[in-house]
Amino acid sequence: MRAALDTNLLVYAEGFGDEARVSATRRLLNQLSEADLVVPLQCLGELFRVLTGKAGHPARQAQDAVLGWMDAYPVLESNAAAWRGAMDLCVAHQLASWDALVLNVSAEGGARLLLTEDLHHGFSWRGVRVVNPLIEPQDSLLGQLLGG
Repeated sequence: MRAALDTNLLVYAEGFGDEARVSATRRLLNQLSEADLVVPLQCLGELFRVLTGKAGHPARQAQDAVLGWMDAYPVLESNAAAWRGAMDLCVAHQLASWDALVLNVSAEGGARLLLTEDLHHGFSWRGVRVVNPLIEPQDSLLGQLLGG
């Protein structure tokens, strides 16, 4: 089963955020070390923006972090068809445009889960379930991905 990682988890994994979320995200990613994970390109751009903006990292350090994620996981790229699908999500479900793009690209990339804190936990689109991995009780699909 494939899962996509959203920006907020990447940011926490990089150590930016409150200690509870940073620790929980790092534990989760350690547990998912053998899982089929992917990262939408949009999320890598957002990660770079957060690291150079809110986190105050030098651009070179942020670049190294993003390149590390690109080395670790396949990147799901965006295209015109992905944007069309994202706009459908915006119209039908009133999602923010960039969140809709991440969700639609995840669907096109074969993900069953989008791991994020940002979208409505449990929402499904084209076979992708939005799951907040930092809340209890744990989602059943996330449990399967974790081998439980």
